[in-house]
Amino acid sequence: MILLDGNKLSTIIRKEISDRVRDFCKTDTRPPHLAAILIGDNPASQSYVKNKIKACEEVGYASTLIKKPLHTTESELLDIVQRLNENKEIDGYIVQLPLPRHIDEMKINLAIDPSKDVDGFHPNNFGRMALGITAYHPATPAGIMMMFDRYQISTEGKHCVVLGRSNIVGTPISLLMSKKTKPGNATVTIAHSRTENLKEICLSADIIIAALGIPFFVKADMVKPNAVIIDVGINKIEDASNPRGYRLVGDVDFEQVKNKVSAITPVPGGVGPMTITALIENTWKAYSKIYNNN
Repeated sequence: MILLDGNKLSTIIRKEISDRVRDFCKTDTRPPHLAAILIGDNPASQSYVKNKIKACEEVGYASTLIKKPLHTTESELLDIVQRLNENKEIDGYIVQLPLPRHIDEMKINLAIDPSKDVDGFHPNNFGRMALGITAYHPATPAGIMMMFDRYQISTEGKHCVVLGRSNIVGTPISLLMSKKTKPGNATVTIAHSRTENLKEICLSADIIIAALGIPFFVKADMVKPNAVIIDVGINKIEDASNPRGYRLVGDVDFEQVKNKVSAITPVPGGVGPMTITALIENTWKAYSKIYNNN
């Protein structure tokens, strides 16, 4: 069994990005600049943004955190988005999700300049991705594809079952896996809450990508021998033995499944670090496009 170690792989890729930045910026050229907007004090969102800022520092990027209170209005957030769109020193930026209920996420998403949409959520980028045109891919699917590539996981002709159909993970990864690319060229089935015979479908899968948000949903009796398992889930469960009172687990019952499969991602330390690394790579693409056009 191969442990698909996102921490280890991210360290390697970020070193490559860091070397690229250092070589490119030997003159007076400014480094890439990523900004993040954080509304409210959601602990998970704060942690995600902190890790993204840390990754920027690690590879030599400039970073800006715009933190606003929970009561920030939709119009105030739209003003911030517009200022970032117009700021030529900002190459890419993210609006950390989820947003407070009084703010329309889609309205904010549509307001982002697609050329700075390094999260890959704008319909312009999403549509280009679907058509196979150069675009920023959503970070988690992009990170998974990096993992397949670097670990040389064969995907061509394989049956890939994607559990979950969100616009952030399930739908985009199903598109990328079905494309005539390497990695890619898989036969993809998207399963969700209305799917019948789910266990039988999973048992037919060479690759399972689980992105449901349900702890331990995928059990050993749902997985065929030597399958490849990508666990996108990050779920908190109570754990009195942990000083924090909880621990993080995935959508896959790792301990049950690990000895049955050929490769699997851990949680934490699997897909999460790759998501951030893909975001960093998207920012480089946004930055280099600006400089290549000058």
